[in-house]
Amino acid sequence: QCAERIPEAEAVLDLLEKCPEHQKKGGFPVIVFEGLDATGKTTVTQAVKDILNGVLLRSPPACISQWRTVFDDEPTPIKRAFYAAGNYILASEIAKASTQAPVIIDRYWHSTAAYTIATETSGKVQDLPPAQDEVYQWPEDLLKPDLVLLLTVDPDERVRRLQHRGLQKTKEEAELEANSLFRQRVEESYRRMVNPTCQEVDASPSKEEVLKTVLQLIKKHCAF
Repeated sequence: QCAERIPEAEAVLDLLEKCPEHQKKGGFPVIVFEGLDATGKTTVTQAVKDILNGVLLRSPPACISQWRTVFDDEPTPIKRAFYAAGNYILASEIAKASTQAPVIIDRYWHSTAAYTIATETSGKVQDLPPAQDEVYQWPEDLLKPDLVLLLTVDPDERVRRLQHRGLQKTKEEAELEANSLFRQRVEESYRRMVNPTCQEVDASPSKEEVLKTVLQLIKKHCAF
């Protein structure tokens, strides 16, 4: 509906139409890292990619990420549609890459779902849809990863890391910082995801310790 007004939307739809339906994963493991900003995703994903000699992909995928700021300023339904489309475009990249090497992904469907659920719900964690609700289910037509790791850190530690980074805040990050209830809803939504569920990893210790825990979980859940 917004393609006439937003040229970038037309481009996203063109890319989406080129993606084959029902993507099939290759023979190599697909591992997703989820978590709020400043939980160490960038550091860990890069390290795991190097150790496993893998491919690192991100959501939204590189081919549309330059338009993220355009859609972040749009009304919520359009913004969410952009991120949802991004997951399906990313799935075609995962399908291709996983035939040649392990695939490490910085955010995927769980992020889109968790932020959508947290935004659509007001109030406290207990106001979220019940744990068994279908909103926490992985979409049947989206390529599924072998393992999803949710990196979490203590809220005060996360804010300290963000300040240390000194980067410009995204709208999402400003909301997380200003509204602790929103942050709690996002994290609880992540925890309620099923099929696949998120394996939670405490990312507060040193980078070396976190990486060690992550590699143990990969070894346990993924066949190499």
